[in-house]
Amino acid sequence: MENTPLFSPRADSLSVTEARYYQDLLYRTIKIGTELEFALPRGVLREEFQHKIEALLEPSRDMKQLGRLGVFNVIKEHCGIEILITGRHPHWSTLVDQYRRIIVPLLRHKIRMRPTCGFHFHLLQAETAEHIPEIILANFWNMSRLFAPALKFLTSGGKTRDALCRRRQHNAHQEFIRLCPTRMSMPEIRDSLRKSLDVPEHQNFFNLEHMEFHEDGSISNLHIELRFPDGDLCPLSITAKTFLFLTMLLKAVEISKFGLLDVENHPDWKRNGELLDMISNNNGKLASSDTSAVSDEILDEFRRSSRSLLQFLKSIFLTLDTPGEVILQDLAENPVSLRRINERSWAEINKELAGLIPASRDPDNRDYELMKIIELGLITAIRDEEGWYRKVAETMQLSAAKVRQLLRFHTDRTPVWNSEIGAVVFSR
Repeated sequence: MENTPLFSPRADSLSVTEARYYQDLLYRTIKIGTELEFALPRGVLREEFQHKIEALLEPSRDMKQLGRLGVFNVIKEHCGIEILITGRHPHWSTLVDQYRRIIVPLLRHKIRMRPTCGFHFHLLQAETAEHIPEIILANFWNMSRLFAPALKFLTSGGKTRDALCRRRQHNAHQEFIRLCPTRMSMPEIRDSLRKSLDVPEHQNFFNLEHMEFHEDGSISNLHIELRFPDGDLCPLSITAKTFLFLTMLLKAVEISKFGLLDVENHPDWKRNGELLDMISNNNGKLASSDTSAVSDEILDEFRRSSRSLLQFLKSIFLTLDTPGEVILQDLAENPVSLRRINERSWAEINKELAGLIPASRDPDNRDYELMKIIELGLITAIRDEEGWYRKVAETMQLSAAKVRQLLRFHTDRTPVWNSEIGAVVFSR
C-alpha cells in the first residue's frame, strides 16, 4: 500500500506482552504539564499586573501541591508573563475545567497573545523503578520527525497568512530533522543536542535536555519537552493537544513491536524539510515566521499531513475514547491560526470547538440501576446474551430494546458479553 510505514529491525523491539505492559504503565504514570505564555494588556506595567495574576491563580510553588488551579508559579517572561502549570495525568473534563478556570479570568483582564508567546508541553513520568526501553523514545522521536509539518501546522496560532506561527528561534527543527536513531542511540542524540553550536539545547523542537538514561541506554527519567506549539488561550484546543501528545507516546509503544519507524526512506521525507522551512523560519516580522510561501495549495499539503498523523494514531484514539479526536480533526483542517486570521476571538474559537462534541446526558436512576446489575454481578449464569437482556429488562421493568439503548450510553466502559460469566460486563 502507498505510504505504508516502514520499520528497521531492532534487537530491543517489544513483544506483544511487553508492549501492552509499557503502554499501560505509561498511561498510568505520565503527567503532562505546560508553560503558558502571554503578553500584558496594552499600557500595563508587568510589576503591577503580575501581582494581580498571582492573586488570581494562587500558585502553589510546590510541585507536590496541586493547589486550587494546578498552577505551580507565575514568572516573568520576555513576552510578558509565563504560567507554569503542574503536570497531571490527562483526564478530559478535568483539564478542560482547569484551563477554563485559568484562562477565562485572564481574558477578562485583556491579556494578549503575540508572536513572542509560545506554549510548551512537558511529558513527565512519575517516579518508578522501571527501566523504559529506549526504542519507545526512539519511535516517539521518529514519529514526530515524520509528522513534524503536521504538528507545526496543527498547533499554529498566528494572526495573518504571512505569519501563521511564531519564529523558529525558540523551537528550532534543524537538529531534530538531522539526528536519526537509526545511526545514533537516543543518549547520543541527547548529548549531540547539548553540544550543538547551531541550536541551544533548550530551544529544540523536541527537547531532550531533561532526559536521563541508564548505562544500557534504557530511560531512567522520562521528561520530554515539546516546544513547537504556538501560544493558545482556548481551553478545548489546549486539552485536545494534550491528548494528542499522550496518544503519540502510547502509539510509540504500540509500534515498537515492529522495530524502529523508518522515517528517512518514507516518500514524504524530503518534502517534510521543505514544508517545515516554509512554515517555521526566522524571516518574519515581529518574532513571526515568514509564511508567505504557504499558498492555498501548500496549505492543503499541511492538511493532508495532519490527517495522515491522526489516521496513524487512530488505534490509540479508539482506546482513549475522549472528544479529543473530533476536535483535532477539525484543527487539522482549520487550526487556531486560520481561525484567528478570520478574526475569531478566543471565546468564539472555544465555542466552535465545543459545538463539535456530541451531546451527552447525565446518568439517571435507570442508568445507575443498570450499572449496579452489571458491576455487582446481580444477573449472571444466563445461557446467551439475548436471554440476559430479557432478564435485565424484566428486573428493571423495561423492554429489552430500552435496556440496549441505555447501555449505549456506557460505550466508554466497553460493555461486552462474557459467556463464561453469562452476563454483559464492562471491560474497562
